[in-house]
Parts: sequence; C-alpha cells; structure tokens
Amino acid sequence: MTFDRLGLSEELLKAIQATGYTTPTAVQQQAIPAAIAGGDLLVSSQTGSGKTAAFTLPCLQRLSGRRPPQGSGPRVLMLAPTRELALQVAQAVHTYGRGLRWLNTACLVGGAPFSAQAKQLARHPDVIVATPGRLVDHLARRKLKLSDIEILVLDEADRMLDMGFQEDIEAIVRATPASRQTLLFSATLDGVVGKLAAGLTRNPQRIEIAGDDRAHGQIEQRLLFADGLSHKNRLLAAVLGCHTVNQAVVFTATKRGAEELALQLQEKGFSAAALHGDMNQGARNRTLQQLRTGRLAILVATDVAARGIDVAGISHVVNFDLPRQAEDYVHRIGRTGRAGRTGVAITLSGPREAGLIRAIERYTGDRLAVHTIAGLEPSPRATNPPRFGGRGRMSAQPPADRWAPGGVSVAPRGDGGRRSDSNQAPRRFCR
Repeated sequence: MTFDRLGLSEELLKAIQATGYTTPTAVQQQAIPAAIAGGDLLVSSQTGSGKTAAFTLPCLQRLSGRRPPQGSGPRVLMLAPTRELALQVAQAVHTYGRGLRWLNTACLVGGAPFSAQAKQLARHPDVIVATPGRLVDHLARRKLKLSDIEILVLDEADRMLDMGFQEDIEAIVRATPASRQTLLFSATLDGVVGKLAAGLTRNPQRIEIAGDDRAHGQIEQRLLFADGLSHKNRLLAAVLGCHTVNQAVVFTATKRGAEELALQLQEKGFSAAALHGDMNQGARNRTLQQLRTGRLAILVATDVAARGIDVAGISHVVNFDLPRQAEDYVHRIGRTGRAGRTGVAITLSGPREAGLIRAIERYTGDRLAVHTIAGLEPSPRATNPPRFGGRGRMSAQPPADRWAPGGVSVAPRGDGGRRSDSNQAPRRFCR
C-alpha cells in the first residue's frame, strides 16, 4: 500500500514524498482512513510504529479542506506527556503541513516563557500542541479558548496518566465542545486508560497494532552484570570508548545522577551533556540541537528523554540505571535503531537489580544476551540470579559473550564457550 491510497490531499502527499517515506506503517494504514472518516479512535501501538504521522496527517487533512474564519480559535488540539514529545509532534505538523501556507501552529510546553507562548496564541493558531500542565495554565490565564476545537488528540495517554495529568486532561476536555472528534493513542488501552477513554469518546473504533518483532530485531540487546557503582562506571567508560559508538544516550534514574554522570564523562574526555526535567527549555533545546548536529556525542538523560527524541546518529543506548517500569525499557531502547537503522542497547545490571531484569524479559518476551568485557568481568555473585527466557520460561543463564581486547567478542557456543573452529570470525561488540 502507498500513501496515495489513504485519502490524503495532494499537498500532504507532496510533503510526505519530500520526507522520503513511501510506504505507510501498519498503524498509519488503519488509523489514517478511519480518522479521516470522522469517528473517534482508540489506537494501541508501540513506540517507533509511526503513530505521530498516523494522527497528524488526518488532522491536517481536515484543516486543508476549509480555512477558518478570521479570528476563530484553534481547530486541532494535540496533547503530549513531555516537552520533547510535544516538540516532536509540532515539528511533524510543520513538516507535513508545509503545503498549507496559511497554517499556524503554537507549541505550549513547560519550561518556556509564557510571554513567547502568548505571542504564538495572539496569531490565532489553527493547531495547538501542548503538554497538559502548561495548557491548563494558559486556560487559567484566559489566553485562549478551546470552543472551536474539532479534533482532540491524546498522544501516549498512558504516559500522561502515569505522570499524574488526569485532572488536567479532564479540565481540558471540559473546555472543548462535545461534538469534537477524539483520537487517543496509547501503548495499552486497558485499566485506567480504558476508563479515561470511555469518558472521552463516543462509539470509538478500536485499533490495536501488535508489536512488530522486526522493529526491535534491528536493535541488539545486551546485558552486562556489574558488582557495584564503581564497576558500572568502568564498564560504561569501556562501552562508550568503543570505536563504533557514533552517538549514545545513557539513561539514569535521577536528575542529580544525570548531572553527576555527565560531569564524570566530561572529565574522562567524552563529549557529554545532561538532559532532565529541571533544565529550562532554552537549555534543553540547545542540548538537543547539539545532539542533532553531531556536536554532542553522549546525552545522559532521565526518562524525560525516553520519548520524543529521534536523532539518526544515535547508535547506542545504555541503561546505566534500570527503569522501574518494564515498558520504559522499550521506550528507552527505541531511541536507537530508528527508521529501519540498526542499533545496540546495553543494560548495566547491579547485584540487586535481578528482579528488574526479569520484569523486562517477561514484558518483552526476550532474554537479554549476557556479555562481559575482558578485564572487567563481574564476580560470580553478580551473575548467578535466575533469569527468564523468551516467552516467560525460566532458563539458566546462557554462556556469556567474551569481549576480547579491542572490542572483539566471541559468540556463545554449545561447547561452553570453547572455540573448536579457529577460522570462525569473532563478533565485534559495538557494531
């Protein structure tokens, strides 16, 4: 199937062609025609599935058919959980809407000056992309009205609920007309998300896209056991020092941890910087721009960066601290291997984190391949916890890949790691 069979206008098709995309993803094939038809949608799809275009394109299709009267309010409202994701969605609106010369978009996110956002609102935007908290602040200041909203989009609704935005979402919905079309996208449609959806939608069509194993098949997942924090730091330095690491995102559990680790890496000669929620928007934008232009090699970030960052040069993701939720692991590693590229995701696990590893393996249905670095091997106590194999089966720990000096790695073999064929080519760790 091609995009010209989805009911999109010529202006949108030209914009899609300019991006280089030729074939719609599974979620785009199902969601775009359904959304253009005008009904409410509940869509379950994973990160990297192309869902941003799946709701952006039908919204722009609605706008392309009729220019709004002078002085009318915004017609499309898109809510996202984080600043990074909101900025990515706003960029998608700009990219796909380039043929709509009159189109005006406002992006309302926390950490940016209210005055600059007020100027955007004064230009009577057609599309508003916002995080719930900042949008509520503008509503309280009476800087905008939502009575003309025709389409409401909730992107990553599960994440917004996890972040405590339910009351803000409900307040925003009350400010929109009951006749609006609602498009809700989420990794899951069960539990609290399902309850929220029931109150927001009318006879919605439900679209569930099964996770594509091939998408994560482009990402090689590896596990390194560490004896403790000092050992983790040495492992991290060895990983990042590999010659095939182009750019990397290193995830930490806390903002302070991100700052401290970025400083440590700088002291070791790495081009590194931190990204977390306490930074103002200007500093965050500058850091991300340095990453996109290649001036920054390593981004040390909290989970605020797990969604919404799409940088082609990111070859590696490192989980320095394991995520507390297994779902966040999937979003983290999805920062590499984007758009069909290959990538490497490395998890550093301390002796007390076996439970988190088991949760990740149960969630993904895959067993993380164990590796070691020559000279930095963990002690036996760090490598003994029982682990889950694929599909939730208990399995013994597999033989570890051995990293030889220079980044050379020998694959696990059925003979306990002994190589019987001296002509067999070794695998390289970072490729």
